[in-house]
Amino acid sequence: MPFFQTDETLQQAGDRILNALWSTVPGLVRNQVALTWIVYDKPVPVNTGGALSPEEFWRYPVRGFSYRGVECFEPGGMVRLFYLVAAHEWLEQGMVTPSPELERAMQAMITAHSHDATSLVVDSLSGTTSGPALPTGPFVTWQSQRNIVNRYYHTLEWEELTTINVNQKTWQDGPYGRERLFMGEMMEHRNQLTTEAIALLFHSIIGGVAVSAARSSAMMALLRSSEDPTSRGTQRTSPYSRYTWMSELYPPNTQHWALSSHTPTGQSLVTYVECPTVQPYLLALATEEKGVDGDLLPLLSSQVFEAVKGLQANQLLESPDQ
Repeated sequence: MPFFQTDETLQQAGDRILNALWSTVPGLVRNQVALTWIVYDKPVPVNTGGALSPEEFWRYPVRGFSYRGVECFEPGGMVRLFYLVAAHEWLEQGMVTPSPELERAMQAMITAHSHDATSLVVDSLSGTTSGPALPTGPFVTWQSQRNIVNRYYHTLEWEELTTINVNQKTWQDGPYGRERLFMGEMMEHRNQLTTEAIALLFHSIIGGVAVSAARSSAMMALLRSSEDPTSRGTQRTSPYSRYTWMSELYPPNTQHWALSSHTPTGQSLVTYVECPTVQPYLLALATEEKGVDGDLLPLLSSQVFEAVKGLQANQLLESPDQ
């Protein structure tokens, strides 16, 4: 069972979004999109500053819609979200020594999408380093060490995390030496994520239960993309600053937390949105852009935002005394 509950209202809204997408984007194949969308009804269990214990938090039901949410895709930089949580877990358990350099790398990994910073974080988590090919024995040990983050997520026993692979670094040009050998002859050991796995992990962070309440708050601080309404149209720094459309998507006084990734074959985005006029919601998207005329992320994000506004309007009609 997924961590969210499906219902007819969200199913109908999700179907409308996808039907509009198929009719709007010529040439788009239906396996080029995956999405998981979570809506938070009152009382909202997330962004509470860690007020809920993990036991209480996971008892709160949330509604969701997922399309191909269990299908694996190559996530590019989205894997950094999983390395961020693992790094905080290692620090919490004393498995790595805190240092200004590790903190600086964790920040740059998220806010600047830095490959070099990600490399240091992965090395710190696994006790491995990149370099030339290794002899067979040492290479077997090296590979086992690099799988430590996978083992951590498997111990959490979340169904959504059983098919993911998070043991590779991110690259500007590509892996070389032992890193290339570790990827496999056909690149079969590349990182793999699903939108449901991404949504689940983000849900735990904004819920204040990823590692600890304090560490969840620290992660949210890195993922936050607050905007001064007077700065619209100006250059700003955010986890997805390359997507200028985000500055115009939401009305003033909206708060959002996000991470994005862009690869040669597609894009992915996860964001949690708090807007004064709609229900809070979380959206995880993955798109393949090959053969597609246009950018799918802005289109899908705006369609979901409009759908959330429609949910709000229907609730007001059903409960006029609210």
